[in-house]
Amino acid sequence: MIKKNDLLDVEIVDLTHEGQGVAKVDGLVFFVENALPGEVITMRVLKVTKKIGFGKVDVYHRLSEHRNSDLDAAYLRTGIADFGHLAYAEQLTFKRKQIQDNLYKIAGIVDVEVAETLGMDHPVAYRNKAAVPVRRVNGQLETGFFRKHSHDLMPIEDFYIQEKEIDRLLVFVRDLLRRYDLKPYDEKEQTGLIRNLVVRRGHYSGEIMLVFVTTRPKVFRIEQLVDQVKAEFPHVVSILQNINDQNTNAIFGKDWRTLYGKETITDTMLGNDYAISAQSFYQVNTVMAEKLYQTAIAFSDLTAKDIVVDAYSGIGTIGLSFAKQVQAVYGVEVIAEAVEDAKRNAKRNGITNAHYVADSAERAMAKWSREGIRPDVIIVDPPRKGLTESFIKASVDMQPKKITYVSCNPATMARDIKLYQELGYELKKVQPVDLFPQTHHVEAVSLLVRADSSAK
Repeated sequence: MIKKNDLLDVEIVDLTHEGQGVAKVDGLVFFVENALPGEVITMRVLKVTKKIGFGKVDVYHRLSEHRNSDLDAAYLRTGIADFGHLAYAEQLTFKRKQIQDNLYKIAGIVDVEVAETLGMDHPVAYRNKAAVPVRRVNGQLETGFFRKHSHDLMPIEDFYIQEKEIDRLLVFVRDLLRRYDLKPYDEKEQTGLIRNLVVRRGHYSGEIMLVFVTTRPKVFRIEQLVDQVKAEFPHVVSILQNINDQNTNAIFGKDWRTLYGKETITDTMLGNDYAISAQSFYQVNTVMAEKLYQTAIAFSDLTAKDIVVDAYSGIGTIGLSFAKQVQAVYGVEVIAEAVEDAKRNAKRNGITNAHYVADSAERAMAKWSREGIRPDVIIVDPPRKGLTESFIKASVDMQPKKITYVSCNPATMARDIKLYQELGYELKKVQPVDLFPQTHHVEAVSLLVRADSSAK
């Protein structure tokens, strides 16, 4: 009978999609942090139920040839880089296999080629956005990241996957907050002033936004603090304050103040300029987002006569990237502020044939159908939960030749593709794209073609 704190010699035989090693003992499946397939370890049992258990490595007896031994374990413990202990080429192979496995297990698809994952040349220091908690640790104000499945802050200065200038700014501001003795937020006591620091940086423009998230409006000597940030970081063009006095996990509250400069930063993507606010959805890895969108555009094989529906259009980044190549783009997004951003971004780039509405995609597509709009291509980029059955049916009712599916979750993508195939669309090809190196997340672009269509 296996029980807590037992020491067991095991071999790691697999990896979960979240990067935990898998070991099998006496009919039980154990999940082990920081353990890779092929490794032999002594495992300490942390918890055991009737079918599964959780363990941690007590001793490594044989290491995987694919282990990245240089990684600070803090990145695994916080989940910042939960695949960082695996060599990057193996991460790409694993992500491709994850998509293949989901297509097979969920949709029964084995005869469609899943291409090798598109990866980064330099798969670190890529994130253009940081949202970092501010807490007291051992009597001192610290910035860092929460340990996985907890609200215990681990102090971190080098975030490994964030752009280095963002890390430098966070440490500089942390030191200023200490110098001015500004009190960090305490969740249990509901006391303190500084909750979070949020930083966004334009990858190409270099423009930086800094947001102080505070529990109340008044911040002692905030003017001096702002002046010192401006002096040290000339690329900071926007300093904002957000007031969040609620006991919530949400980062932002409703009240905003501009402390310095603009309310947005700008950046470019595939030749277009975008204004990015603190709350805008903008891909955190600009280089790979461009590859993702280029893949979606290439799969769609667009012509000057095409009418394209861009569902889940956000601030317009996908649709505006190809608008000048097609007859018209119709974008729909449920978040009204994002739709206003998309309209402004279209105007900013001299694009007049992109039309955006704030609505559910199902309702918008039904309305467009009634107005006689017949898209040649529908591009979807849904959240992790994937598409609803009603959306899939509404998109099929519009009878596009092609549906280009941009996914951030292989399981929901496979589920949705299964229904599309039942409704007369064939999966032609799949391209995984690594937007989040060193983590378990993987994006993919899939092309579905109407079975009675000559489109390839």
